[in-house]
Amino acid sequence: MLILKPNCECCDRDLAPDSPDARICTYECTFCASCVENVFAGTCPNCGGNFVPRPIRPAEKLVKNPPSITRKVRAAPCGDRAA
Repeated sequence: MLILKPNCECCDRDLAPDSPDARICTYECTFCASCVENVFAGTCPNCGGNFVPRPIRPAEKLVKNPPSITRKVRAAPCGDRAA
C-alpha cells in the first residue's frame, strides 16, 4: 500500500491525500507537480526514475489506512529553497 506522504520533498508544500498535484516515483519519493516539472524536469533526484500522478485513495479508505504525518524534505538545495 502506498504511503501517502503529506508534503513535497522539495518545497515542503502540503499535499493532501486527494491532491491532484502530488507526483511519485517508483520508490514513492513525493513531490508537487511544479517541482517535478520546473526543478527536476520530470526525473526523480533521488533515484533517477520518472514520476506519475499519485493515486487518490478514496476518502472512506483513509479511515482504516490514513496518510502519513511524517514530513520529509531533501537536505540538498531544491529550486529556490536553501538547504
